[in-house]
Amino acid sequence: MSWSRDEPRGYHHGNLREALIHAALELIAKKGAAGFTFAEAARFAGVSPAAPYRHFRDRDELMASVALRGFEQFEAALARAWDDGRPDAFVALERLGKAYLEFARTQPAYYSAMFEAGVPAGADPALRSAGDRAFAVLRGAAERLCATAPPGGRPPALMVALHIWAMAHGTASLFGRGDGAQRTLPIAPAELLEAQVLVYLRGLGVRATRT
Repeated sequence: MSWSRDEPRGYHHGNLREALIHAALELIAKKGAAGFTFAEAARFAGVSPAAPYRHFRDRDELMASVALRGFEQFEAALARAWDDGRPDAFVALERLGKAYLEFARTQPAYYSAMFEAGVPAGADPALRSAGDRAFAVLRGAAERLCATAPPGGRPPALMVALHIWAMAHGTASLFGRGDGAQRTLPIAPAELLEAQVLVYLRGLGVRATRT
């Protein structure tokens, strides 16, 4: 189940780890990923400052756990949208872009923990693996798209995946947020992203061929 800032805090401290993750999410929604301390998360969860150390080494480990859960939900959302490239790679890519923006809009606290908390992904193997799995959905889409280009001029799939990721992330961060960081835009963020990606792919010689 995904978390939203409107979810009631009806958890029990019999599961302190879960209580602290929920507290961190609520504090991220209120103050941003860097706007609170480990002790404040404990206080928000209604426990003593020493209690969180039963489950987390420090604040970074707590934030890594929040980000891990976010990446797991993110990967699932992207995989559902991509749907193994059905009915064709370009239709599926459009869904994938919309899913990326939708996650940033509806889960801003998770999104912030994943990309703005400053927790080194390499310091937590599980977090790194979750991030890699989410990116693998984008890379798989890029491989399918690049396969439609002429054999002699196919761009590297990894490069294409990274560029599409950068476009999606930039659009989400600037115009698709579900919090106060969102900028105004005269068109829908999904339309902007779709146009960016199509222009980019056309420049590489990758053109949509509808089935």
